[in-house]
Amino acid sequence: MYRPTTRVLAVLELLQTHGRMTGGELARRLEVHPRTARRYVEILQDLGIPVTGERGRYGAYRLRPGVKLPPLLFTEDEALALTLGLLAARRLGLAAAAPAVEGALAKLERVLPPAVRLRVDAVAATLKLDVGHAPAQADPSGAPPDGARAAPPPPAGEVVTALSEATRASRRVRLVYAGDGGRTTRRDVDPYGLVYRRGAWYATGYCHLRRERRLFRLDRIVTATLQEATFTPPADFDPVRAVQQTLATMTLPGERRVTVLLLTSLAAARERISPAAGTLEATPPDQEPAGVVFRASGPSLEGAAAYLAGLGFPLRVLDPPALRDALRRHVSRLLDA
Repeated sequence: MYRPTTRVLAVLELLQTHGRMTGGELARRLEVHPRTARRYVEILQDLGIPVTGERGRYGAYRLRPGVKLPPLLFTEDEALALTLGLLAARRLGLAAAAPAVEGALAKLERVLPPAVRLRVDAVAATLKLDVGHAPAQADPSGAPPDGARAAPPPPAGEVVTALSEATRASRRVRLVYAGDGGRTTRRDVDPYGLVYRRGAWYATGYCHLRRERRLFRLDRIVTATLQEATFTPPADFDPVRAVQQTLATMTLPGERRVTVLLLTSLAAARERISPAAGTLEATPPDQEPAGVVFRASGPSLEGAAAYLAGLGFPLRVLDPPALRDALRRHVSRLLDA
């Protein structure tokens, strides 16, 4: 049985969620008589909440935008999402909005329940945002970043929380993970870091099933359970760079892998090529000609040719041979233009 105060707050939450509701809809949601629902609306109005009513057969109630914002009601997941958004704004360096961001964060932290505050603190301490500004040509495929792959669905909140807590405490976590074909595997993982990159959440760490460092998409994690075992993460480990390099070296079905020798220095190559585009490796000192081996993958050789031509470095194609023909066609199109 709801108390009247709880129902009044429920009316406010319904109006915030739906924007516009008739008295009958409010009464059905609250399981009360329409006259009682109308009385709850009047209580909100007496408290200064700008609820307006539309007269007539199809009249309804709505919250009117006003100078003073009405009290906002959030679920625990909504409070977590809002706080993470404010933390992201802080890390993005939105200097002009910095005072407002800090003020909003302080207000949220004062009212967050202890359990939610612990979740927020764990995520804030471990999540890294890949928001660096890549060079103008950051994708050798010629397509949008990360091969124009659609952003995956958001991960479950409990998965984010468990991995955040495991990362912060250096505790092993047991994952039930769904692969590309939907087949699930159970594995123990030592998580080194969490990274949010271009709409996707990733965890990087040591997989005891595969006995190597692996990258996991959080939306594919079915369950994540903390274990008692602990681990020591690698010294000076950079989760963002690890995720960038792993994604750059992955070759998905239908993509083409390219390897070229750039006749330039490693420092010059790094100035022009983002870590997200591919891997760079200086040739041995005694190798001639000296240069940098660049490895990348993308959906087309034509896109790779356009990207490589735009770098402005002399180069030699190492693999595949068909990339030479794609470069010639690209140069021919430029000359025709």
